Amino acid sequence: MIIAIANQKGGVGKTTTAVNLATALAAIGKSVLVVDSDPQGNASTGLGLDRKSREPSLYQMLIGDAEAKDVVRATAIPGLSIIPASASLSGAEVELVDTDRRTHRLADALATLPVHDFTLIDCPPSLGLLTVNALVAADAVLVPLQSEFFALEGLSQLLGTIERVKSALNRRLELLGIVLTMVDRRNRLSDQVCEDVRAVMGAKVFNSQVPRNVRLSEAPSHGLPALIYDSRCAGSEAYVALARELLGRINARLAVAV
Repeated sequence: MIIAIANQKGGVGKTTTAVNLATALAAIGKSVLVVDSDPQGNASTGLGLDRKSREPSLYQMLIGDAEAKDVVRATAIPGLSIIPASASLSGAEVELVDTDRRTHRLADALATLPVHDFTLIDCPPSLGLLTVNALVAADAVLVPLQSEFFALEGLSQLLGTIERVKSALNRRLELLGIVLTMVDRRNRLSDQVCEDVRAVMGAKVFNSQVPRNVRLSEAPSHGLPALIYDSRCAGSEAYVALARELLGRINARLAVAV
């Protein structure tokens, strides 16, 4: 299953979710590929890839200068690999504008790879061509949503983009769910935001919540997912719970489809 982790707002936990959810899924025996589609390359950093070793990267794959199989890198985590991002990816949106199948470049490239149990695409904080490519390639979208006052602001724009992509480019695309991040139980406002999001989005909101946790912030500086850096911290435990809930939702959808 290919899951785009998307939100046009920055700083909501997209990369943290991509890296740690991928690690949790790999830890229970799933084969996982992370696609770092953010020019900042933070998912690549968080999985231990030195910036000097990222070429060829997603950029070369998208513009056709490298085959997908030559871009995939193994990580130190068994069962988890990554297509890294380099600084050159920042120019991809402009360069792809005049290319054939510009919205399908990622989907076409991923189709040449062996099938993984899960492919998680870490999208950039925008609704540009890189994010559209991710949505076209994906089966489902996971939306990290920070539990702050303006949490719902912009969500309708993202949901509208998902529906437009589904209608015009990718009929199988679905909203898998919304995961609340940076939840601070000591803060009444945080609780109120969580309640408001659930009131609006209902069952689309995962029960698992990711707390505000210093170990989640520290782990990338060591080139490690939080689940490896400190498996017992509250953030790591939250992503393990999220992985289990995600698998449950997917299995329930498959059962209904049958």
